[in-house]
Amino acid sequence: MKHLKLLLIVCLILLPLPSLAAEDGYGYPIPGSYEATILGTPAKLMPEFPANMRTRQLELDVIPDREKPPIFFYDQGLRCTFAYQEKKAPLIFLIAGAGSSDRAPKLLTMMKAFYQAGFHVITLPSPSHANFIISASRSRVPGNLTEDAEDLYRAMEVAWNEVKGDIEVSSFHLCGYSLGGTQAAFVAKLDEEKRVFNFQKVLMINPSVSLYGSVTRIEDMLKQIPGGSNKQGIFFNRMLSKFSQFYRYGNFVAINDDFLYSIYTEGLFSHEETGGLIGLTYRINLAGMIFASDVMTNSGYVVPKNRVLSPTDSVFNYFLVSTHLSFIEYFNEYFYPYFQKNRPGLTKQAFVDSLSLKSIEGYLKSSPKFGVMTNENDFILSKDELEYLRQLFGERAKIYPRGGHLGNLEYKDNLAYMVNFFKLQGGTP
Repeated sequence: MKHLKLLLIVCLILLPLPSLAAEDGYGYPIPGSYEATILGTPAKLMPEFPANMRTRQLELDVIPDREKPPIFFYDQGLRCTFAYQEKKAPLIFLIAGAGSSDRAPKLLTMMKAFYQAGFHVITLPSPSHANFIISASRSRVPGNLTEDAEDLYRAMEVAWNEVKGDIEVSSFHLCGYSLGGTQAAFVAKLDEEKRVFNFQKVLMINPSVSLYGSVTRIEDMLKQIPGGSNKQGIFFNRMLSKFSQFYRYGNFVAINDDFLYSIYTEGLFSHEETGGLIGLTYRINLAGMIFASDVMTNSGYVVPKNRVLSPTDSVFNYFLVSTHLSFIEYFNEYFYPYFQKNRPGLTKQAFVDSLSLKSIEGYLKSSPKFGVMTNENDFILSKDELEYLRQLFGERAKIYPRGGHLGNLEYKDNLAYMVNFFKLQGGTP
């Protein structure tokens, strides 16, 4: 995983910078969409949270008869994080964004905010995370929003059965960010039929409108790397070289906010390079998903068919091959053919259309339980899609002037709005 380690180092370079002045009444300081996405929220602009929480790690047997290949020997069940109050309280399920685990940093921040407000919380990994693919996905091929919703709902039921004897719950709610925000809409629609939870409120944070459209826009960021995505190894090295030069020329400051701010204000990373880094981050997440899905289905897409990988086998070469697969290649060569085989006559356009909020537009428009939070400069949305969300949700849409994609999620005002959406709409602890 050498390239992944290099990426993590680069990401450490581009962490939160101190606050900048805002002139429009909104205090999130980073104007650029790419920069906000990577830099996130300055630590001093995040709220303070309780030092201790009552939490428990869950490992759920969601599919009891699931056989797991030897290479995944370490996977003992679907991992979820459970935070609980001592008194009766509402319970909220949180769905992670694409490729993220149940303990992704942004997800844990959300958990802390809800816990501080008096909620029980259960966090779930993304259906595109390897742990979910291995332990909770029926098809083992993530990305179909309807089937992912069924898998998520099943996991929520198992989680609830695991903890319901330990807590008292007054109501159920649902929230997700990025891909998890889009999936939350489909989970809520399924709940209208199943009626296990009867979710009172559902909040979608920085969701896609069209999954296919959003991922294509992220993939296009790789074109900003000189030479395109085929030069991603060179791009890694160039990013690290810039870091080294900054340190070599006598900028011997501690690895803290001052250091990170210095890196940022030196202008060593162009807007295009920042976009390329986002594209690379996505590509590495996609590679992990492709590898896990391919091994679980024995499809022969990356790993030769019927090749049984042992716990001691190196997977680096398979991972490297996977990082060079674009989403379009994955979609055309693996994803769409899998579902077309199970649904003869399914056209590619019909499948793309099903991977969109527009496929459940009537439900979203008519249900008062929904809300959406997003940003004017979220690059996963086209201008038309942003306007679509504004028209679809009306007063239920909270659209901030900046923040990129999830960059302002941990900003104190955003977290306050997120919590108040549930507290002011019938979910008060």
